Amino acid sequence: MKDFWNERYSQSEYIYGEAPNGFFKAELDKLSPGKLLMPADGEGRNGVYAATQGWDVCAFDQSEAGQRKALQLAAKHGVQIDYIVASFGQLPYQPGQFDAIGLVFAHFPMPERKEFYQELISYLKPGGTIILESFSKNHLKHSDVNPKAGGPRDPNMLFSIAEAEAEFAPLETLFLEEMEVELLEGDHHVGLSSVIRYVGRLNN
Repeated sequence: MKDFWNERYSQSEYIYGEAPNGFFKAELDKLSPGKLLMPADGEGRNGVYAATQGWDVCAFDQSEAGQRKALQLAAKHGVQIDYIVASFGQLPYQPGQFDAIGLVFAHFPMPERKEFYQELISYLKPGGTIILESFSKNHLKHSDVNPKAGGPRDPNMLFSIAEAEAEFAPLETLFLEEMEVELLEGDHHVGLSSVIRYVGRLNN
């Protein structure tokens, strides 16, 4: 997958655009800025937006091409983000380090995803928040008709309400819904899509 993402991110344009995901932006704007972790942040559109709002942003991805473009985008906006090329199991973060974590179309294979999420939850401070938007299992009916809707083709990498409830069980669910939305994010998330949106908080 690393080669896939390096090739995809190697083109000059930002394939998902330069603007942040709308749900992530709306939910992040409700929080007081602190320390934010952005796993699989790709070309950096979400991490960079958070930095412009005063967040101290750490991000990681497996793609060197994504890192390069994210740092370029940060420079364009006059902010800095701490963006490393790394994968789960080799991350340098400490338990209780982050006030919030953003997961924006950060799709991982099962069963590894359950382990990854437990690792992420360990990085949250008490009272910390996770914001997630991912494609649902019902999204395949849209991407079959419109490939530009994007998203994984493997159903095991897509979400259901029940999976979100189970995998974020240590958190208090503040919002969880499956819905159909019209995405317009660059050239690769375009059109009617089915998504899972989740906000959870780690209570004291």
